[in-house]
Amino acid sequence: MRMRRAAVVRRGPGLVGTMARTAVVAGTATVTARAVGGAMDNKAAAQQQQEAVNASAMQNQADMQQMQAQMQQMQQMQAQMTQQQAQQPMPAAAPSAPATDITSQLQQLAQLKQSGVLSEDEFQAAKAKLLGA
Repeated sequence: MRMRRAAVVRRGPGLVGTMARTAVVAGTATVTARAVGGAMDNKAAAQQQQEAVNASAMQNQADMQQMQAQMQQMQQMQAQMTQQQAQQPMPAAAPSAPATDITSQLQQLAQLKQSGVLSEDEFQAAKAKLLGA
């Protein structure tokens, strides 16, 4: 009598089919994870860049306000200096020697020259000094 072996009935795809299906699922999961991660990285980078631009704009605005304050302060100082200068009395002009004094001195020099006390060169030098030439 021969015995028949019982036939093994398989249910499902078997070992190779299961491994293939697992590889496909794992590959799909990897691609999806990279795509989502890349999108998140791009969004984070864009957000960081926008924050940097906003910070730079705020710093520029603060710098402009500081410059405007300094400019106003300088204008106020200039106005005060102008006002102080306007309030100070003008220095009086040095009194000029009366014309009659110069005339009398020239006459004295001419007399000294005529009397022989001064030479022609000395007379001319004293006259030039007296006239401021």
